[in-house]
Amino acid sequence: MVNEGPSLERCDDTSAQSFDAVQGDPSVSAQPSVSTQPSVSAQPSVSAQPSSSAYPGTSAQPSGLVQHSSLGPEELGSIKVSKRRWAVVLVFSCYSMCNAFQWIQYGSINNIFMNFYGVSSLAIDWLSMCYMLTYIVLLLPVAWLLEKYGLRTIALTGSALNCLGAWVKLGSLKPHLFPVTMLGQVICSVAQVFILGMPSRIASVWFGANEVSTACSLAVFGNQLGIAIGFLVPPVLVPNINDKDKLAYHISIMFYIIGGVATFLFILVIIVFKEKPKHPPSRAQSLSYALASSDASYLSSIVRLFKNLSFVLLVITYGLNAGAFYALSTLLNRMVILHYPGEEVNAGRIGLTIVIAGMFGAMISGIWLDKSKTYKETTLVVYIMALVGMVVYTLTLNLGHLWVVFLTAGTLGFFMTGYLPLGFEFAVELTYPESEGMSSGLLNVSAQVFGIIFTISQGQIIDKYGTMPGNIFLCVFLTLGSALTAFIKADLRRQKANKETPEILGMVQTWKPSTREAEKAHEEEDSNTRKAPTVISEVHF
Repeated sequence: MVNEGPSLERCDDTSAQSFDAVQGDPSVSAQPSVSTQPSVSAQPSVSAQPSSSAYPGTSAQPSGLVQHSSLGPEELGSIKVSKRRWAVVLVFSCYSMCNAFQWIQYGSINNIFMNFYGVSSLAIDWLSMCYMLTYIVLLLPVAWLLEKYGLRTIALTGSALNCLGAWVKLGSLKPHLFPVTMLGQVICSVAQVFILGMPSRIASVWFGANEVSTACSLAVFGNQLGIAIGFLVPPVLVPNINDKDKLAYHISIMFYIIGGVATFLFILVIIVFKEKPKHPPSRAQSLSYALASSDASYLSSIVRLFKNLSFVLLVITYGLNAGAFYALSTLLNRMVILHYPGEEVNAGRIGLTIVIAGMFGAMISGIWLDKSKTYKETTLVVYIMALVGMVVYTLTLNLGHLWVVFLTAGTLGFFMTGYLPLGFEFAVELTYPESEGMSSGLLNVSAQVFGIIFTISQGQIIDKYGTMPGNIFLCVFLTLGSALTAFIKADLRRQKANKETPEILGMVQTWKPSTREAEKAHEEEDSNTRKAPTVISEVHF
């Protein structure tokens, strides 16, 4: 059975040809009575009932066009990308950058804040680690909110909390007010929970099939840029001086700047951010809308994800890599100062080099994935190169030549931070059509858990045994991560969905009845309508 009407819309240039062939063929009647014709419904190639079994990824049988109630037919049929998509990902990238800056602004001048507040290095480290701890605690509630209320609500909440935390810190400009600066940082860390799981979701909802990896890289790009600026700007704005009144003045300048920027970005989110485009941007996203169920169990989605062995392995390996990066970023100032005293500014520049190189790595990786779709191979190569970069950095840190440290740190950053968007996109491929927010959220939980463990452990090792044993500690776990990555099975479900959907549309043209058969069907229909109305009712049912 083929019902001509609004259920047949253009998907793209390829699918449009199929629709034109169906709509233009006189063998397909626009009259609703065709759907009740026993002779048509009895044909094995044309079903009187739309069947969900024709979905890609299930045992598809020739059963005609598939229709779903979760989207209108016009929305399912129209595949278009919105011009707004670039503005959405740019605004997200900017407020993610602002939040990431606030994460590292204390760690990049660790010794200066220790002096100002009169606290231990571990207390300053917790200003960074609170981001990790908060994420672990709040991931599941925020992921549920993302599924229930959507992108716009989560974006508004995240940017608002980021703005609030920035202004709270302005109340901590006295040496005895360390708890206030911790409160402001905790608020910013809650905002981060509303940010980190968004890149892959924004890419899937707003971008076409050949843009998703690049878009995800752009979204992660903002976070990395914020870390880069967080390494570069604080050492310049806040010099290492003993006069605490002057030091408070310099700290206030930094806090006022970030508060103003956060407020401006919050206003931009209100103006620019929309829930989703009018039309799905890809076949996979269209199917994702169709498969969505309002009564789907939230916990059952988590259970399904943890039954996916490849995804579980990715969660572990992603956590090991990202956790090593978090520890390295948090402790970088301390490591550089140990070998190069008085080089706070250069310590920040080394951190900047790591992140800038990683941003280029992320962009190149994203573009490469969109072109090649070699998710596992790219992920494995980048992971192994991150391990090699960490080994080289470990061996050259204490040579006494800062330019060597810049070079090796940049190489490490290119692969270590370049890996982060790869993990997001690989996770979406392995878990489609499960929520992108949930899969990326579990990756980030793993990263935060390992980040806390690695930061505390490496910090203690550095204090007792020096920087080389501390860095070797990270090398061991990166080696483990490389080995586990090799065992991940490249089950690219989203790519399969994008490839198989045209086959469903092609069924219409492949199994349409001939003109003669259609005319005969109409004649029989008129006869059956007069003679056997009860049969028609039964077949229609």
